[in-house]
Amino acid sequence: MPLFVTYVTGVTSVRFSGLSPREHSMSDSTQAVGRVRWKRFAAIAAPAALGAGALVFMTAQGAIASSFAVSGGSFKVSADSLHGQGFVQYGGADESKDGKRHPVQISGIQHATIRNMCQSVKVGPLTLRLTAGTGKDPVTATDLVLDVEQLDADAVFKNIEIGRDASELNRAGGIKGPAGMFGQQAESVDLTHVRQVAWATTAGTFKLKNLSMKLGDECF
Repeated sequence: MPLFVTYVTGVTSVRFSGLSPREHSMSDSTQAVGRVRWKRFAAIAAPAALGAGALVFMTAQGAIASSFAVSGGSFKVSADSLHGQGFVQYGGADESKDGKRHPVQISGIQHATIRNMCQSVKVGPLTLRLTAGTGKDPVTATDLVLDVEQLDADAVFKNIEIGRDASELNRAGGIKGPAGMFGQQAESVDLTHVRQVAWATTAGTFKLKNLSMKLGDECF
């Protein structure tokens, strides 16, 4: 799995491929989801002091991500770019109505700007496709929480902190995880060429410019 890291003053630039990107306060007594091998749900670690990049594997020890039962299937989202001001990330799991748990990496963004966004979901033999932010005005969101199963993108993090206790994350308002869990946060994040598979998305506000929703092809 290729990983390329470039250091700039105050900025960590990371190119990664194939990475498996509401109020999320959770009690420490939440039932554990068991040991999860996070080969596809890895977070990027790039400690500047060592001058080297490393892959950090997050284990979800008891974090239920979404506050609602998710549907039986994931959905795809693509975008040309996503700029986030105030970024946090930690591991968790979404639970569907049948009791199954789906490992996810939970990414919280306080203020997000998204350009040329596409979302698609399979509904039986059909595909429902939604697009927005395709013109001069982007999609904007506040308190955005993404429960992501898989993410592919190029990323630049500004003033990133890796290995912070998830309960102490403070870059994205009240979005944080349980005590003792691995977390990371950054002042800002810029993603380009975004391709993600997710189980849930929530936001305080979600403004969709040039919204179009119709049957069509998957986003990727």
